[in-house]
Amino acid sequence: MSTYDEDSSVPDILKKIITHKTQEVYDQRQRVSQEDVMKAAISASPVRPFVAAMRDKLANNQSAVIAEVKKASPSKGVIREHFVPSEIAKSYEQGGAACLSVLTDENFFQGKTEYLIEARAACSIPVIRKDFIVDKYQIYEARAMGADCILLIVAVLSAESLTSFYDLAKSLGMDVLIEVHDADELAIALPIGAELIGINNRDLRNFDTSLNTTIDLLEMIPEDRIVVTESGIHTKEDIALMRKHNVNSFLVGEAFMRADEPGTQLRNLFF
Repeated sequence: MSTYDEDSSVPDILKKIITHKTQEVYDQRQRVSQEDVMKAAISASPVRPFVAAMRDKLANNQSAVIAEVKKASPSKGVIREHFVPSEIAKSYEQGGAACLSVLTDENFFQGKTEYLIEARAACSIPVIRKDFIVDKYQIYEARAMGADCILLIVAVLSAESLTSFYDLAKSLGMDVLIEVHDADELAIALPIGAELIGINNRDLRNFDTSLNTTIDLLEMIPEDRIVVTESGIHTKEDIALMRKHNVNSFLVGEAFMRADEPGTQLRNLFF
């Protein structure tokens, strides 16, 4: 069974990523069996509560920032030449980040599993594995590497897979950020019950960004969910616009990664 809907609405870049990721998982399973990864997941270091860290910031009337450790992207190429995950993680923690996001996709984002391990070891805040999850193997793998939360993208998964992947992650103690791009995807995501709903402001068909994507979906989302606005947050004006609409949770990467000191830039923008 395919984990995503193979129709024309799935952007070509995502189809390419999914195809490569599926092969990548198959190859990795030949190197390390699922049984061994499951054992490693069960014996991994204790989970750091991701949602709780977000709620703590919000309860103190502060922005809950998921700060991204990100070297490159398909649309922008290399974003940060001097890339030392441990240094970046420490800087983010000092700058007031609630949580970290670490890219582990190697082929499209120049990420690595080791980056997550290094970043998490260098700080005390929770970490989400940012990758394209298409197989349960990757969820066990995420916990085994120390991830406290995973990203599930509605655009690349069927509703059935979303639910089963969410349930598996929760059974391993991890939190889940479910990412949507439009109202149709949001309608699929909400019944699953995830506390974290990420709204990606980037159009995956042309990579343009619009903060109106988040604003337009807000009325559909119950108040007990945490809305995380993703992509396109670069200035104090962007942040002020989101706060005006009572959105106080942000996933930001590029704006920090291009700064000499990412944590200082985080503090300057948000605090």
